[in-house]
Amino acid sequence: MSKIRIAVISVAAVAAAGALTWAFWPEPVPVDLATVERGPMEVTVSANGVTRIRDTYLVTAPIAGTTTRSPVEVGDDVVANETVVATIQPAAPALLDARARAQAEAAVEEAVAALRHAQTNVERAEADLDHAQNQYERTRRLAEQGTIPLRMRDDAALQLRTVESALEAARTDVVRQEATLRRTRAQLLGPEGEGGPREPGECCVRIHAPASGSVLSIENVSARLVQAGEPLLTIGRPDELEIEVELLSADAVRISEGAAAHIGRWGGPGELAARVRRIEPSAYTRVSALGIEEQRVRVRLDLLTPSDERAGLGDNFRVFVRVVEWAGEDVLRVPVGALFRAGENWAVYRMAEDDRARMVLVEIGRRTALEAEVLSGLETGDRVVLYPADRIDEGTSVVDRAAL
Repeated sequence: MSKIRIAVISVAAVAAAGALTWAFWPEPVPVDLATVERGPMEVTVSANGVTRIRDTYLVTAPIAGTTTRSPVEVGDDVVANETVVATIQPAAPALLDARARAQAEAAVEEAVAALRHAQTNVERAEADLDHAQNQYERTRRLAEQGTIPLRMRDDAALQLRTVESALEAARTDVVRQEATLRRTRAQLLGPEGEGGPREPGECCVRIHAPASGSVLSIENVSARLVQAGEPLLTIGRPDELEIEVELLSADAVRISEGAAAHIGRWGGPGELAARVRRIEPSAYTRVSALGIEEQRVRVRLDLLTPSDERAGLGDNFRVFVRVVEWAGEDVLRVPVGALFRAGENWAVYRMAEDDRARMVLVEIGRRTALEAEVLSGLETGDRVVLYPADRIDEGTSVVDRAAL
């Protein structure tokens, strides 16, 4: 075999080997990459919350009676001690059954008879007074003439004063019996009363607004019978809002009063600023939608965003609250999606200079749902693989999916 033929065969063999090597050489695995950077980071506790008007005033009925139709509507502005928000009239008398009506009619007849007896006593007393006056005048003249002793004149004067007192007592008894008659007749009044229904506004109690603001709710706008202490309406200032959120007790201990908070999903653009004002000292049990008993703690927050920048946000609106547990301004951060467990440690795949994935053990500090604080193992600018699949291993060739 000639040297030329040998050379050609050798070149062909090398080419074939190279082609086979190229054909079976593993291609770089496309991956999503993220850059480790420094910047601000916040660890928050999140939950759904509800807006509340900070100071509300519940107006109740001071007495039992019949309230008229509400003079105000929900949303109306009211002025403290000026705007009439409710009017209460005396309740109509109850219907009498047969026995009660018979007893009331008998009491009226008894009162009429007593009044007639008292009037008769007045007439008799008036007659006694005329006789006593005439008797006194005669004895006075005879005593002045010396015909009779002065003692008889004094006796006549005493008799006159006694008769005058008896007449005054008889007249007083007439007044008392007239009042008794009116009282017994009042027992016969039905629901419409004597002389028809009462005119609106007659003999009523007008309730004024206890504070300036807006009417938030009305129990019932219609006229109805109410008892003393029964709620009528609620008044408050819609611009003085706070937020109430119910946190798990395990989350509540991680925050403190005065902590900053972010309010989102309130219906407007961006987030609203808030601050924790109070964390209630006791928890309560609440059953979740899955039937699990949870210990919840009420947390109240003050809204810091001016009212003109949150127009439309009202009472009892649902919002999403993120209370800041911890915040840092210059933190080395890595996406949580790049982390995975390597035994008892956390690790990531870092893209080396030769475009190969290198596993790096990292020490993690605080975490959020999206990011984690890197304490050691990575540097600013390192590129890590997000959500590494089973195809990724130590030394695997990778390529940025965004560059394809």
